[in-house]
Amino acid sequence: MINQSKGKGGTGTTAVVLAGGTGQRIGLSVPKQLLKVAGKPVIEHTLSVLEQSEAIDDVLVLMAPGFVGEVEQLVDKAGLSKVRAVVEGGADRNETTRRAIDLLDAELAEGEDRKVLFHDAVRPFLSQRVIDDCVDALDRYQAVDVAIPSADTVIVTRTHGADGEFITDVPDRSRLRRGQTPQAFRLSTIRRAYELAEQDPHFKATDDCSVVLRYLPSVPIHVVPGDEYNMKVTHPLDVFLTDKLFQLVSTTAPSQPDRRAYRELLEGRTLVVFGGSYGIGADLAELARELGARAYALGRSTTGTHVEDPKEVEEALAQAYAETGRIDHVVNTAGVLRIGRLADTSNAEIEEALRVNYLAPVQLARAAHPYLAETGGQLLLYTSSSYTRGRAEYSLYSSAKAAIVNLTQALADEWAAEGIRVNCINPERTATPMRTAAFGEEPAGSLLSSEQVARTSLDVLLSDLTGQVIDVRRQDPLDSGTSAVEQALAGALAHSGENESAEVVA
Repeated sequence: MINQSKGKGGTGTTAVVLAGGTGQRIGLSVPKQLLKVAGKPVIEHTLSVLEQSEAIDDVLVLMAPGFVGEVEQLVDKAGLSKVRAVVEGGADRNETTRRAIDLLDAELAEGEDRKVLFHDAVRPFLSQRVIDDCVDALDRYQAVDVAIPSADTVIVTRTHGADGEFITDVPDRSRLRRGQTPQAFRLSTIRRAYELAEQDPHFKATDDCSVVLRYLPSVPIHVVPGDEYNMKVTHPLDVFLTDKLFQLVSTTAPSQPDRRAYRELLEGRTLVVFGGSYGIGADLAELARELGARAYALGRSTTGTHVEDPKEVEEALAQAYAETGRIDHVVNTAGVLRIGRLADTSNAEIEEALRVNYLAPVQLARAAHPYLAETGGQLLLYTSSSYTRGRAEYSLYSSAKAAIVNLTQALADEWAAEGIRVNCINPERTATPMRTAAFGEEPAGSLLSSEQVARTSLDVLLSDLTGQVIDVRRQDPLDSGTSAVEQALAGALAHSGENESAEVVA
């Protein structure tokens, strides 16, 4: 059944996800929408965007024949509650759209209408702004397209036999646009357009706006500005670019409205922080205590706890559990930053860096698993901007931090069925005692405070996020209204200089 709840403009809004592609153009044996990027199938990323939209009431998925069951399992596992049905699509785009129209139409009472957004399953970077603009535009127009200006000159050619192609026209680029999805319609409008199209024996169209344009020429089609990053996964290069963009996209954890809300969420919870002698870890533990949690701050300098020693980690967790009866959050802020050429690094230094920066989080995750499975809790790890590209004289640190991101994403998937969340904080350069010792005094205002990182860390621990890399920056790009991918690119530029977190073994 299609949800008949009301959305913007006094009528319900359904997003139809067109997922009938086969993946042949990129040489896949499965549909491209099921290809995993950033740890999840492309279609799951797309459905998650629609799930988060306040403008969308429900989602209908038209899937390639033979793969409906797989998508249904994916929807159940990911908890995508807005997906009302997954059904087989047709032999082509037009037949698939027609099936969606028939399904939606059957749910409406006589005289009712509905807003419908048709979106490609393989466009996972759809922004909330584009969704909102499309839904809002349907209050005034019956048909809406999404498009962006063409950055390239477009030429028209004609083939002359064996001589190849020749230019016959060069259209004015200022009037050319590149179409994207979603394409949005009043259900009554797109239904009528297809009814007329089916009477045409020569009917063929690659998108739905062209059907309205041809068969309902009196209906104006409004154009909503699209997004350069709303790319479609079509070719092998697209798969590579999509995966890299997901590595850079920054997720923001929601903050609580006031101190009382934090206390209500933290009261009675147990937080165990490794690397908690000072800096980010100490600040996080102190903040959690102030807000009602039972927080254990463990570190070499204060409790003599060595995070690289699995036995000491297990004993610390067992003690916290014995004293409180539960463990809700396990955090590891400890790390070792050795600056220098690998060729000049001793075996002892290499082993310490690998034990602390990578093996310790792995062992800690194993030890924390049974406790977090019991509470449906969260493991929180820390990376640095160097995870996106290894840097000279930071080879051990950079490679270990990249591994931590991969570990985060892998464990988030592996533990999802048990309700355990796993996330990773990526702070800009942070003012800590150890950073000052390593780099000396730095210009005021050029560093994050450890308290800022701790506050964001707490928001992440209290969120439903999992498998995410959360950037902490001095200026949040979200304040500028930019898209997630624009934020990612801005972050990549901001991180192009050396800005490692200075949190060292604490």
